[in-house]
Amino acid sequence: MNPRPFILIAFASLLLCLAGACVSVDDAAPEAPGQRKVNFDISVSRDGQLLGRGRSQTKGELVDAEDLLATMDTHRPFGLIGIEKGTNSVLIDNTPVYSNNAEYSGMFNALLWELPSTVQFSAYYPYVRGVEIESGQNTYSIPFSATETEAGPLVSKTVERAIDQLNTLPLDFHHITNDIGFKICDATPREELQGLIHLRRLTATNVASAGVYVNDMAVNRGNWNYQGYYRSVVVFQGDALLGVGTEEELFVGDSQLVSAKADSHRYYAIPDDLVMGKQCVEVVFDVDGFTLGEEPYAPLKDQVYKYMLYGLLPNNTFVPGKQYTFHIGVDLSSIYPEITFAPSVGDWETKIYENNEDF
Repeated sequence: MNPRPFILIAFASLLLCLAGACVSVDDAAPEAPGQRKVNFDISVSRDGQLLGRGRSQTKGELVDAEDLLATMDTHRPFGLIGIEKGTNSVLIDNTPVYSNNAEYSGMFNALLWELPSTVQFSAYYPYVRGVEIESGQNTYSIPFSATETEAGPLVSKTVERAIDQLNTLPLDFHHITNDIGFKICDATPREELQGLIHLRRLTATNVASAGVYVNDMAVNRGNWNYQGYYRSVVVFQGDALLGVGTEEELFVGDSQLVSAKADSHRYYAIPDDLVMGKQCVEVVFDVDGFTLGEEPYAPLKDQVYKYMLYGLLPNNTFVPGKQYTFHIGVDLSSIYPEITFAPSVGDWETKIYENNEDF
């Protein structure tokens, strides 16, 4: 039993029951009887550097990177946690906070402002039900399904505020998943056989897509407890002629190859450990017919390469909050073993290699 007077314990319990009523601005008039409005100053940062703040910059999405790779859909609420410092009493228990015209604000029970103490706030995106706050601890667990993972989960830094300074609450979010994409080119070393490969399909297999994130508000750090749900992600489906060499390497889009990362098809995944023989990228491609010397070679359909990811990352582990672009070079030398191929030119390797950064 906490040594504080009973009246304060009862008051905190009352707040636990009443403070969870946060609604969108559209649903309640500002400063309704018994309620007070809180504005939220939202930002998303990459490796500690501010990338976007406040109002959305395009199509109702809050941009957190110049190339729009990772976005926060302001049509979806974020979840808010508030814990009284000292007693660890839960005052705001996974309350959804909504946006109106890309500006987040909400109405809270006015009794909250009468609490003579400091409150620690933490938020996450997107809002989900079933968040569990560990009793007596400043940690909470967020169960993200595959659908929520596809939205690009975020968690904010802990904000400590005296309750009477709660008119505007700044929340700085950061990414806790991985943003993954691909670049591809024709890496065939023999010049006469270059420019013949058509990408038809690219699929990432065994992508970790659901799990529980445990956030520790005291240290602004968390970890994933993976629940074992994997899926395959079809990144590309179409017919695109591969450029030759790294000079003509392009990002992989939904149905075409593109020069800008922002236009490519990327997906979010829960950070996972790479296991030998498990995660791979499957590339399906066609080869145009050609004549070499006087020998004709017929066109080939639905050729398959499987590029295994094991061994490509340090410690075979994806790091939370990192963006990964894997580079694929398709080489015809294994398709035509009877043809003599010269060694690859330059520093290009006919395998995926990793190029990651914070996002």
